[in-house]
Amino acid sequence: MASPVTAASSPVPESTGVGLIDCDVHNVVPSDAALRPYLPAKWRSYAELVGSRTYSPYVKGYRYPKVSPAGGSRVDAWPSSGQLPGSDLDFMREQLLDQYGVDRAILNCLYRAAEQRNEEYGAALARAVNEWQIENWLERDSRLRASVTVAFETPDLAATEIERAAQHPGFVQVLLFPRTKEPLGRRRYWPLFEAAARCGLPVGIHFASTTVTPITSGGWPSYYIEDHTVMSMAFQAQLTSLIMEGVFDRFPDLKLVLIEGGFAWVPPLMWRLDDLYHRMRDEVPHLRRLPSEYVRDQVKITTQPMEEPENPRHLLDLIEQVGRQTLMFSTDYPHWDFDNPRRAFQVKLPKDLSELIMRENARSFYRL
Repeated sequence: MASPVTAASSPVPESTGVGLIDCDVHNVVPSDAALRPYLPAKWRSYAELVGSRTYSPYVKGYRYPKVSPAGGSRVDAWPSSGQLPGSDLDFMREQLLDQYGVDRAILNCLYRAAEQRNEEYGAALARAVNEWQIENWLERDSRLRASVTVAFETPDLAATEIERAAQHPGFVQVLLFPRTKEPLGRRRYWPLFEAAARCGLPVGIHFASTTVTPITSGGWPSYYIEDHTVMSMAFQAQLTSLIMEGVFDRFPDLKLVLIEGGFAWVPPLMWRLDDLYHRMRDEVPHLRRLPSEYVRDQVKITTQPMEEPENPRHLLDLIEQVGRQTLMFSTDYPHWDFDNPRRAFQVKLPKDLSELIMRENARSFYRL
């Protein structure tokens, strides 16, 4: 059995009641040096001698335009401590948790452990990120929960880390990125999904990452607006792969969260998949249900960013088509396209729908 996580025996204290739940908040490792205390001596030495070597073309990490080196953060998110946006818990409390009355926040640390060419080093970094999250975040504020960072391109090592980290009650999902070496439904990734389902942790796929290959089917784009727009296509490809490869049938307890990928594309994708399934079902006899049924039963989607229609009333129609039980509110703090929970929706939501999206769907899904 994998060794237990640090302080796993220390329960995460509960706050009273559950109000607003933010399903996408980014805590940031302030520097690679911050992870050194959590690495074994072997990998500390490796970090000093070799350092990060990723398979993506961006040697120092992908940087959004205009806001480098803050990783896409809003300009007012720099704390007075001088640390990177998202790396200062006290400032996050002041600017997000306290200001908006967030009762639970799901942390998604987008550290690039999974993109390391040295796969064992990537797994060691993932474990270090998780230990860093426990000590510096989960044990310091009872409102916080976190995603397990894993080296998902090495699924056997990722499965080991999922089983280890799941012993700490502060971890509520496993974090993947949508641009992977192969579609996520492929058999090579199954050990990861098996471990997540066995441990009762949903798998979250979050907007991020590049790959060794071009990020669009037509090659490398010229502009960031292209990159940002076509990211939703990566989400569509991954969801389609997971359904068609039979992952939800093989692991019926597996739950999936699509984070920061938009949701306007979901109804047309379900319609198209169902239509083609009726015509081509002989190719996928292992599927036991309509593709749309897997989406409605096993998939949740966060709200930010919202594709806002010209007519605000049409947003309500879109939400009903996606499924009112499907959407979970998120701010994407501290990034530039942060959604203020007090005015995120362009139309006033009915009270029952608002309660579902802003709290209840996430509360039951993450068992908060």
